[in-house]
Amino acid sequence: MIVIAGAILGAILGGIVAARRKGNKADIAQYAVVYGIALALAGLVLTIAIEKLIV
Repeated sequence: MIVIAGAILGAILGGIVAARRKGNKADIAQYAVVYGIALALAGLVLTIAIEKLIV
């Protein structure tokens, strides 16, 4: 669940960052994908850490 939330939040944040930098549609899409992947990966690491601490 954390991974999905991270991916969605990252995509939104990436789109906002690119739009603020006056990027075109391709820039906005690229930023959204990169931020989405980065935050999904961070969510995955967080999920694994939480599972290891609980069990």
